[in-house]
Amino acid sequence: VQLQASGGGLVQAGGSLRLSCAASLRTFTLGWFRQAPGKEREFVALLLKSDGSTDYADSVKGRFTISGDNAKNTVYLQMNSLLPEDTAVYYCAATGNPFKGATRRASRYDYWGQGTQVTVSS
Repeated sequence: VQLQASGGGLVQAGGSLRLSCAASLRTFTLGWFRQAPGKEREFVALLLKSDGSTDYADSVKGRFTISGDNAKNTVYLQMNSLLPEDTAVYYCAATGNPFKGATRRASRYDYWGQGTQVTVSS
């Protein structure tokens, strides 16, 4: 499975961006992670495709929304009210079987996109 992430860019604090991640084949859980310079990769949000359930990190809850288009095998991350601390490389990831369920653990994901840079200026 190949994942193609896009939509990053430079935006002022308070602005919005929408990230997209297109998968080449069927996936089960799609997640977004991010990694800021000098920091570890952290969970942002996930979408469990079987029932549409979602989960968010506390730091983005209420500001970010994850959604999916099953027909296009694509997941989106709408990011509103962006803060400078949201600056990071954002990665999409996917699991390759349904038994892993909704997981925040990066090690549980089988496939990763190439990352897209999001920079929020103050």
